[in-house]
Amino acid sequence: MTLTSRRHTVAVPVAGGDLEVGVWEPAVRPEATPTVLLVHGVTSSHLAWQQVAAALPEVRLIAPDLRGRGRSRDLAGPAGLSAHAADLAAVLDRFGVDRVLVAGHSMGAFVAVAFARLHPERAGRLVLVDGGLPLDVPAGLDPDTMVAHILGPTAARLSMRFADAAEYLDFWRSHPAFAHDWSSELEAYLTYDLVPGADGSLQPATTYQSVIDDTIDMNTTTAVTDALDALAVPTRLLTVPRGLQDEEPGLYSAERLRALLARHPGIVHERVDGFNHYTIVMSDAGARRVADVIEQELAASA
Repeated sequence: MTLTSRRHTVAVPVAGGDLEVGVWEPAVRPEATPTVLLVHGVTSSHLAWQQVAAALPEVRLIAPDLRGRGRSRDLAGPAGLSAHAADLAAVLDRFGVDRVLVAGHSMGAFVAVAFARLHPERAGRLVLVDGGLPLDVPAGLDPDTMVAHILGPTAARLSMRFADAAEYLDFWRSHPAFAHDWSSELEAYLTYDLVPGADGSLQPATTYQSVIDDTIDMNTTTAVTDALDALAVPTRLLTVPRGLQDEEPGLYSAERLRALLARHPGIVHERVDGFNHYTIVMSDAGARRVADVIEQELAASA
């Protein structure tokens, strides 16, 4: 069975419209297998998890396109951590899941932490992948500058237009994060990101306003610190040494990480060498490491 044949999508009603949700199910007795809720990053989609899904063939994986992203881009209403948490609760209701292991990558890790605070009865355990702890963002930045500071070219592409999918793939081929990890799965993920623009060109699906909403919530309010201070479920954190541009030290310097973990000693941390912010989930080797941790957490909760 191919990875593609395992996946289907479901439209889940939420505030403002339908949320597109990707589901990977085992071929045999899917109703008897554990379920994991997967939450992608700030300009991403559920297909960011496809290589993790390939490494977990016996687990049902539920992964929404967050509002403002992917095929959920046209949902009415603002984004923000509480909105995403409410959407995740609606997704679990749709699939009849009461309590679940939640794994989040990048911004998805922040959403997972917020979900555990706002819906404590629904989150059993958390796996945070290179995210979830406060970022080191200078004070006083306006929203546009803050987005550019954190995301750089990842956000800049949202205003760009492309003649076809090949041009978009060429744009990403020059990206340093994927210099050594280009794959057919990455091409499928990037092609899925494209939607028609008003002038007949193609554009990335993520709406800039949703990025602004989430960036403000993550970095200028107490939503993240309040959620971390209230964290009451077993939590694993994976961080990597290189960031969005394959640069060091990545999202979290060693010094900052020590200070953050000292404040939250209940979080079990592992530094995973050899990967950057993207390839920890969007490469076969990185996805396998993430899948191993998910399997360990599922076994611990059994």
